[in-house]
Amino acid sequence: MSNKEDLKEEKLKNEEIESQVEENQEIKEDNKKEEPTAEELIQAEKDKFLRLFAEFENYKKRTTKERIELFKTASQELMTALLPIMDDFDRGLSEIKKAKDKELLKGMQLINDKFKNTLTQKGLSEIEVKAGEDFDAEIHEAITQIPAPSEDLKGKVIDCLEKGYKLGDKIIRYPKVVIGQ
Repeated sequence: MSNKEDLKEEKLKNEEIESQVEENQEIKEDNKKEEPTAEELIQAEKDKFLRLFAEFENYKKRTTKERIELFKTASQELMTALLPIMDDFDRGLSEIKKAKDKELLKGMQLINDKFKNTLTQKGLSEIEVKAGEDFDAEIHEAITQIPAPSEDLKGKVIDCLEKGYKLGDKIIRYPKVVIGQ
């Protein structure tokens, strides 16, 4: 019986040794999987670098675009404040034209032209509105509707009460119009 017991013990020891060997191999494989190779590390760093570089390029483009927009509209507040003065100047000129003093009209016309040219150089432009053109809610501001004098003027601009202006491509004041009904 001792041989059988010895065989059983030996068999148990062999199984134990085999299980330990298998555990050691699994641990070694796990250790190999946890430690990335140098090439994998280099690739990961390259990937990080490329992402950071792309993010920085996007940041530069965005800030450049914002800066350009800021320069385009930096004078918007000043231009908006000057628009009522331009309107008053136009009304004053129309009254001076009724007077008989041509020298006064000539002087005021020179000042008005210089003022408008300076604002045009800074990017201000007038939105042209003509009687009879189609009403466009994107461009015009309807103040009131009146019965159309003729059938072809229904839904069209009858009169412009206040001029509209653009600064660059942005409308800073919509033209106020009367439309036919």
